[in-house]
Amino acid sequence: MSIEINPSPMSNRVDARLSGKCALVTGAARGIGAGIARALHASGAIVYATDMTADGLEAQASAIGVDWMALDVRSESDWRRAVERIESDGRSLDILVNNAGITGFEGEAEPHDPEHASLEAWRRVHETNLDGTFLGCKYAIRSMRAHRRASSIINISSRSGLVGIPAAAAYASSKAAIRNHTKSVALYCAEQGLPIRCNSIHPGAILTPMWDAMLGEGEERERNLAMFAADTPLRRFGSVDEVASLAVYLASDESSYVTGAEFVVDGGLTAGTSAAPSRTDGG
Repeated sequence: MSIEINPSPMSNRVDARLSGKCALVTGAARGIGAGIARALHASGAIVYATDMTADGLEAQASAIGVDWMALDVRSESDWRRAVERIESDGRSLDILVNNAGITGFEGEAEPHDPEHASLEAWRRVHETNLDGTFLGCKYAIRSMRAHRRASSIINISSRSGLVGIPAAAAYASSKAAIRNHTKSVALYCAEQGLPIRCNSIHPGAILTPMWDAMLGEGEERERNLAMFAADTPLRRFGSVDEVASLAVYLASDESSYVTGAEFVVDGGLTAGTSAAPSRTDGG
């Protein structure tokens, strides 16, 4: 069974909503980060695509037509250099998308449940997901404060930041913390009188390379695609473009009265079930 993914209208659209704005996107070598970099560029922004290493990033940035630089989001000195690079190019940061993140399952298989997860594994996930977002916000605020133009920070959290995930406790915890830190940043910037908005996006069931290890190959992949899609009220996976189009909105002046908000893009998963209750459900 093949799962159809409806493309976003943004995927082939070129406009100028972000013309003159400069954006930095982390974790942009693939998946949602690459999709957001592509959509921001298509909307007129000058984009710096970043990732931990140049592996895959240079080719991706070249295909999109944007600048790139290696950026380890866990490193404060890397963030400092990234902002300095943008300024040395005669630009100033208007849009930051904190997208870089890990699940914890990328390397050797190890438990991530609350009882058996190691402290090292717990810290490794939080260091990338939460510390990276904290540092991104910190240096973005400092850079954006200097030019005092309408600016936007977009933090990519997850549906997992809104609900418990027993087998991925560190990932869920880090994404929940990103959700809360987004609100703190939004309130701080408003309190300081800065024209900087900060919002979070919470994707769920978006088909990206992150799913490959869980889906398998061939017939097994098709079965797993169908199984996961069946649990989603809209009965399909979401596309990267559907997340990216929301990021463009939050980056643009169209969302000028939106800050400290959270946007769930999960096909209705967090809302509950679309199945009709049976006679035996009670209530």
